[in-house]
Amino acid sequence: MRSFKLRFIPLLLAAIMCLGQIVLAQADQAASNARPQSPTVERNLAILLFDGVQIIDYTGPYETFGHAFKKDGSAIHIYTVGEKGSAITTSMGMSVNPTYSIENAPQPDILVLPGGNGVWPQLDKPNVMKWVEETANKAEVVLSVCNGAFFLAKAGLLDGLQATTTFSLIARLKEAAPKAHVVDNVRYVDNGKFITTAGLSSGIEGSLHLTEKLYGKGMAQMSAVGMEYNWQPDSTYVRAALAERYMPFKYEYRVIEDGWQPVLREGNPDRWENKWIVPAESAIKFLESINTIIAENKEYGGLASVKWNRLATDSAKSATQSRWQFTDEKGRVWNGTALVEPVTGEQQRFMFTVRIARASSSK
Repeated sequence: MRSFKLRFIPLLLAAIMCLGQIVLAQADQAASNARPQSPTVERNLAILLFDGVQIIDYTGPYETFGHAFKKDGSAIHIYTVGEKGSAITTSMGMSVNPTYSIENAPQPDILVLPGGNGVWPQLDKPNVMKWVEETANKAEVVLSVCNGAFFLAKAGLLDGLQATTTFSLIARLKEAAPKAHVVDNVRYVDNGKFITTAGLSSGIEGSLHLTEKLYGKGMAQMSAVGMEYNWQPDSTYVRAALAERYMPFKYEYRVIEDGWQPVLREGNPDRWENKWIVPAESAIKFLESINTIIAENKEYGGLASVKWNRLATDSAKSATQSRWQFTDEKGRVWNGTALVEPVTGEQQRFMFTVRIARASSSK
């Protein structure tokens, strides 16, 4: 028995040493995760993730900054952070595993706050908002995408600054950040430390702009070409500035629930036209329902304060239409028409067209 015990002691010591090596290796890996992954990495960049995050809002910046290189590797160490570090589900059902939780995430030099429908419940979580505020205050730069700007608004970090967000939430951001100057005619606003961008793909624009600031125009251009992205720093395409903002009807809702088939959706800041093929019992009844929606200012796509005034409704064998007029928040007069026409060879299906144009541009 004694001989057995003597033989067992070396085995026990070896097991303890092995366990110690495993623990040390795990500690080294954790420390490695908390710092840049190569000597050439200059900055840490954290992206906040949450259930309902918009995919392009975080993947656009992730991809863009991932194309910034220095000698021997990446210039930026990118990682994601979730409230608990467990898997989250994006706005379109993608499952994503954040690298860290807000409890163990390393302090980033750059913080990216994406948008999505999931932003709203996050704003009511004290632990998330505390992390956002403390992390943003310590960061070198903070970039928000879409309604990710509302994280900054809730934390009071936009006070005295210019800011923007996605087109449909401009008015709401003005309410959430009354001390900020909210603008609607740019793809991004750079205040130095805080950069806010408009919706979705505007996050790529803001990320390329920040890449240029940190690493030079050539690096930003290299990133854009690498992504096959047509980067135009002086682009004037801003959805909030398009005439579409004054269009009635929630498009996606109508397509999904009522079976409207989109045919056309185009325009510019002075005019816009939408066409759908819609199911309806008759053109007259359908137009009556449209007149009610417009008159009651329901399902308005832009500014809720804008009221449409009906001028006339005309019926003919081939088409039925209503003519409308409204004055926008800047005092400009707009003319609008809602036209319903039968679809040739199809029963109870009609082409529904809505056109709007500024009075001085309605030729």
